[in-house]
Amino acid sequence: MSETLAPVFAALADDTRWAVLQELGRADLSASALATLLPVTRQAIAKHLAVLADAGLVEAVRVGREIRYRALGSRLSDTARALEAIGAEWDRRLAGIARIAEALED
Repeated sequence: MSETLAPVFAALADDTRWAVLQELGRADLSASALATLLPVTRQAIAKHLAVLADAGLVEAVRVGREIRYRALGSRLSDTARALEAIGAEWDRRLAGIARIAEALED
């Protein structure tokens, strides 16, 4: 699973893409609408949306003549679960180290 998370982390590492994703978490928006909300051009927004779509974080939906983008919560949930599993493993390891340290003190 870790290799599939790399595109997600790469996509989220950019401040503008993070801002785009936050806006799409509030409402489905077109690239033009996003460009009015963020300090970047519509062309730049389109490139950021492509990266987010390639990472599986957003999808395009045709609404009449307009293409709107929506955030995909399932991909973010998958990422959160993977991070939770990593955190749980580290907690388990640190608890083991603490037990060993306590045994050495006795």
